[in-house]
Amino acid sequence: MVSGDYESHSCTRIWGPEKLVLDDVPDLRPGSGEVVIEIHAAGVNPADTYTRSGTYAIKPNLPYTPGFDGAGVVQNTGDGVTRFRKGDRVYIARSSSGTYAEQALCSESQVFRLPENVTFAQGAALGVAYGTAYRALFQIANALPAEGVLVHGASGGVGIAAVQLARAAGMTVIGTGGTEEGRKLVREQGAHHVLDHTAADMPELVAKLTSRHGVDVIIEMLANKNLGKDLPMLARFGRVVVVGSRGTVAINPRDAMGRDAKILGMVLFNTTEQELASIHAALIAALENGTVKPVVRQELPLAEARRAQEMVMESGAYGKIVLVP
Repeated sequence: MVSGDYESHSCTRIWGPEKLVLDDVPDLRPGSGEVVIEIHAAGVNPADTYTRSGTYAIKPNLPYTPGFDGAGVVQNTGDGVTRFRKGDRVYIARSSSGTYAEQALCSESQVFRLPENVTFAQGAALGVAYGTAYRALFQIANALPAEGVLVHGASGGVGIAAVQLARAAGMTVIGTGGTEEGRKLVREQGAHHVLDHTAADMPELVAKLTSRHGVDVIIEMLANKNLGKDLPMLARFGRVVVVGSRGTVAINPRDAMGRDAKILGMVLFNTTEQELASIHAALIAALENGTVKPVVRQELPLAEARRAQEMVMESGAYGKIVLVP
């Protein structure tokens, strides 16, 4: 490491994970309203791989440092910053410079206090996974206590967050997982019912569990595979929130028409500053009282970012993968 520089993983072209390169780059300096964070842990998300491969809505200027979320301590603040000072424990929800690095530059509105009972690795799981789950449930679907929610892929980062948040809100939670290990984790996180999403009879099981009523909300992680099957499982006035998709899908519109159902899309980066503040005020309160507790699957060195991006796209997701500088 060169004195006066910090290490950062950069991507020099939109391509595969092999294009990630570990570099020394100049130290970051905060401008007005900005904060420099010393990163202790950086979260790895599917969105990181979509951005790197050029298939995501966000198209960064090259070269760039990947990563949308992380946790650490405040290293420096710019003029006008009032909420933080040097040494504060914080987590990040978005970053101007990327978080696969030893430092990250953020606007003050992208930084949030990390409660003392939460580790940096757990803090690195909050920005994207818990932000997405909260927005999907409460800002997009307008989920309510006593409603039923089906969380697909509930053993992954967003899925675990959705299970914990929905259960705490008084909803009846059905979670799915593709492996026995994953389903065990979903059960441990508070789901009332856990199903195998690879099973052919899953729609019938959902119908039985809901007394033929159907679920009010579905959080969909892989719409290209599941959306056509989701609509018949909805209750009248039900909502499917599409959080993730890796391609196109054919559906029967009548499955939505007969239920007055809604298919709602979302991307976390459409969230306004006010909505972001609302999300994280709720999450911090839940962290403090133990309602929310991120599950970290594995911590890897920053130098293994390529491997981490390959792992996050493998089937059988199980908790959060975190990079440690």
